[in-house]
Amino acid sequence: MNGDKMGMRYFVVLFAVFFISGPAFAQADNYYTWTNKQLNELQKIVDNLPSEGLGHCNIADFSSPSPAGDPVKRSRDASLAATQLIRAYMQGCSSASERRYWNIDDDDRLLEMQPLLTLALVTNQIESFYNALRPYNPNYGQLRAAYSKEADAGKRRTLAENMERWRWMPMYPGRKYLLVNIASFEVSLWEDNQKIKSWRVIVGKTASKTPVFEATVSGVILNPWWEIPASIVAESVGSMVRNRPAEARRKGYVVQNGRYRQRPGPGNSLGQMKLIMPNPYSVYLHDTPSKGLFANDVRTYSHGCIRVQDAVGFAKFLLQDVASAKKVDDILASRNTTTVKLNEAIPVYITYFTAEGAADGSVRYFPDVYRRDGAKIAQSEERIDCAA
Repeated sequence: MNGDKMGMRYFVVLFAVFFISGPAFAQADNYYTWTNKQLNELQKIVDNLPSEGLGHCNIADFSSPSPAGDPVKRSRDASLAATQLIRAYMQGCSSASERRYWNIDDDDRLLEMQPLLTLALVTNQIESFYNALRPYNPNYGQLRAAYSKEADAGKRRTLAENMERWRWMPMYPGRKYLLVNIASFEVSLWEDNQKIKSWRVIVGKTASKTPVFEATVSGVILNPWWEIPASIVAESVGSMVRNRPAEARRKGYVVQNGRYRQRPGPGNSLGQMKLIMPNPYSVYLHDTPSKGLFANDVRTYSHGCIRVQDAVGFAKFLLQDVASAKKVDDILASRNTTTVKLNEAIPVYITYFTAEGAADGSVRYFPDVYRRDGAKIAQSEERIDCAA
């Protein structure tokens, strides 16, 4: 992103904060008198919507001149169209049913954009204003550039759908955050809008899909106990404890006050680490003893949780500001369950992108393992009991 766009991005965010927290500012009747030049500029943005994958959006027509009895009608129509364009750029034009599975709260809708639109008009910065509303992550720009050149209809649909998914993300996801892409089987750490490092992951089977949601990571549990969900107790563990107690003890299974648990250790189904990230789905990023599965290209094997390759290295990377690698190793060797807090909690976004930008500027396409591309109605995610 060049300096002008970066400056406009911060301009939007800072002024949004000002207008939300400070005195409200709005034009009478919620419209501004548009000049012919501004009307032409707005029409150009409307005409350019197909290049954003937004050609299906319904935008008010403001092309008709104002009638003699209503000299401001065209300005009112233009203000309505401009407001609809803000929503299209920031949140897309999908129906609620199409994004039902997307449980990431896009709080951009809470920003009071009308004063910013008025300010853009007063300062004749309309094009810059809308440019600043595009998703912040560089993946969007790469998808958009590919979309403008792609001739294959199927790939164009995939690119457009994934551009739309970026609009469902918060405009500013945070200075530092984790991004899990279910479709690419990868978790990556982002800082200052740059991908710092990535790790392979295993995600939920098609029968136990990993949900799309957001959470906050506050720390890491080393040598975690596994609180075995009732569904898995009924499926296998309960029978083992009753009928094969020696095998159950060898695997670390115990029953304490009616709770089925597994002791810490490398054989634990959560492995040697688990992120602290409370969420309504009981889905976590954790280690696994089943290391060999990471060699497969399609990695849909879990009950819904997200298993991380080199999970200990992943934990060390996240904890490098608060615990040395040796300290982490010493804790793991002790087999004592230990919580290590991050200096600052960071967001984690569990997402689903079947196309994303690559480091060389190209686009990578991934299998639509959960059959969500092109789906007009998606099912909402249920709370799942996940582990190995």
